[in-house]
Amino acid sequence: MSVREQILQLRSLIAASIIGQEQVIDRLLIALLANGHLLMEGLPGLAKTRTIKTLAKHLAADFSRIQFTPDLLPSDVTGTEIYYDQGGQGSFKFQPGPVFGNIILADEINRAPAKAQASLLEAMEERQVTIVGKTHPLPDVYLVMATQNPIEQEGTYPLPEAQMDRFLMKVLVDYPTDDNETKILRLVRGEDAGTATASTDKLPLQVILDARGEVFKVFVSEAIEKYFVTLIAATRRPSQFGPNLKDWIQMGASPRGTLALDRAARANAWLSGRDHVTPDDVRSIAVDCLRHRLILTYEATAEGITPEQAIAEIIKQVAVA
Repeated sequence: MSVREQILQLRSLIAASIIGQEQVIDRLLIALLANGHLLMEGLPGLAKTRTIKTLAKHLAADFSRIQFTPDLLPSDVTGTEIYYDQGGQGSFKFQPGPVFGNIILADEINRAPAKAQASLLEAMEERQVTIVGKTHPLPDVYLVMATQNPIEQEGTYPLPEAQMDRFLMKVLVDYPTDDNETKILRLVRGEDAGTATASTDKLPLQVILDARGEVFKVFVSEAIEKYFVTLIAATRRPSQFGPNLKDWIQMGASPRGTLALDRAARANAWLSGRDHVTPDDVRSIAVDCLRHRLILTYEATAEGITPEQAIAEIIKQVAVA
């Protein structure tokens, strides 16, 4: 079985437990293949936590869950130096926190204040954690999937821009359809009764690394590269791309936005069985890669304009060279 066939089989296994969220599953796999991180936003009970736990269940990976709360401390996430006394000889030893693993669930990340959220910054970007001047590396396969409830809900803290920018994509999770909710009901009923069948095979992490090697070899033409750059330029210089954008966008995406488009588009093309990126690959992932990187003007927010509308207008205005 080829590497791609094994990844597609993994997708099927996850989809069997997560009903009606095919796009969410695809985005999670794209983040894993592109060596990025995923932010998932939606109301409680929409299977956000279940999705990442299902992925971890089918991988031969270390899974850690961090429940973000208002009293969470950075050391609760990263770990700390602990003093040990052995026969009168004391020494400090590092006790790793839950951030050390392969698949990390940062559950309800916006329930904690910025100080606790910032404990993930170095881990997500540099893939390491520095404690008391000592640097501790993280595994090669390392994915942070953070969930958050809508900001309007009580007791939430907005994520800082620096934190948001470190996520490859932000995905919005909506209610299932009525038909899918019936399937969910039957699935969970079967699990409660112990009749649901579950695969015991776990995909080795080497398959993920091999898949990444293939993804990074997906060809990107100069025209597509220019398309990436121009899309990002439209977020920074909106006045050059139409009167609406000028009134809507206050601040655009950083170079991380360009890199996100490149990596996610290649992963999307690879999952689709192509060895090159097409404009459709870019358009299909653009909203998820950019919605959390735009800061809209006060006037746009007051008028009910969303980042998704701004990105749709950008895609409409920017042509492939």
